Amino acid sequence: MSIKPDSWIRKMALEHGMIEPFEERLVREGVVSYGLSSFGYDLRAAPEWKIFTNVWGPVLDPKRFDPKSFVEHEGDEVIIPPNSFVLTRSIEYIRMPENVIGIAVGKSTYARVGLVANVTPLEPGWEGHVTLEISNTTPLPAKVYAGEGIVQILFFEGERPEVTYRDRKGKYQGQTGVTLPRI
Repeated sequence: MSIKPDSWIRKMALEHGMIEPFEERLVREGVVSYGLSSFGYDLRAAPEWKIFTNVWGPVLDPKRFDPKSFVEHEGDEVIIPPNSFVLTRSIEYIRMPENVIGIAVGKSTYARVGLVANVTPLEPGWEGHVTLEISNTTPLPAKVYAGEGIVQILFFEGERPEVTYRDRKGKYQGQTGVTLPRI
């Protein structure tokens, strides 16, 4: 398995629609960076947020998740309460090749202020907007910005698996918007 460089990512995005919209350079001036980097692609947060609140109960159950556990917010920024989290989605729509896995990891700019993005795989054959979880590990409110970098995806190429995410009709295939847990 090998990590893929910027030239491969550019080709896959432009010729095969792997990332749409696609920013061919790393945009950095005055923003948390996004776009093509040396060995990855920095996705942007959409201005759609689901802010977690524990008003409705003391237990989170991914099998019986209550959508009332979130307050919906649209805007260019969001405040994450202390020791809480938000869900958002990528602006970019991703189409994973059948022999590539992507790993979304948090950006260090946010990690340096106590905000952690859940590490998540983008499986071979998966496509959709990436739903992202950003946790505020601090005792203070924290701000996150839409339209700016939120996670970096690293792409690893290997042999095509026997069954891809598309083949098994995965439950998050083709997701758009911020997608809550599904069983």
